[in-house]
Amino acid sequence: MNLWRDGDVHPSLLLHSCCAPCSSYCLTYLADVFDITLYFYNPNITEKSEYDLRLAELERLVREMPLPRKVTVEPGPWDPDRFFEMAKGLEDAPERGARCVKCYTMRLEETARVAHEMKTDFFATTLTLSPLKDARVINSIGSRLTQEGSATYLETDFKKNGGYQKSIELSKEYGLYRQNYCGCVYSRR
Repeated sequence: MNLWRDGDVHPSLLLHSCCAPCSSYCLTYLADVFDITLYFYNPNITEKSEYDLRLAELERLVREMPLPRKVTVEPGPWDPDRFFEMAKGLEDAPERGARCVKCYTMRLEETARVAHEMKTDFFATTLTLSPLKDARVINSIGSRLTQEGSATYLETDFKKNGGYQKSIELSKEYGLYRQNYCGCVYSRR
């Protein structure tokens, strides 16, 4: 990444965004290297008001945060029925268990599909920032989705080097809404 950071060429990145707080640190880390489209695709957010609030906060963050390169927000469809269909039989699975892995897969498959359509150079996700998410599992899913002629998955672990703590600080600085659950009804128990 340092070659691109210091050069004239800046590849494009479709960055799946789960929320503004997680995106905040990821943007500070990536926005001087990539032209970024934040893809807000989260069918796991089952309440429309919660989905709309998180999307509005992401759009506000991008408007207010001084970023060195182009960053845009692309809202994906709100589709909780797809999430509930995916979660059938896994309603009682523990957090970080099979339901979560299937949810990561669903969101990254859609992100990879959109990255291919948009012809971006790379795709990634902000999910690896959360201490509640296993970056190794998420990266393995993303890497598996890289196909010939498609965008390449950019492996990350944004929680390293204090990334999660920095996201908390940025959330306070920008007055961001910080939710205490991923968005699905099963994580809210």
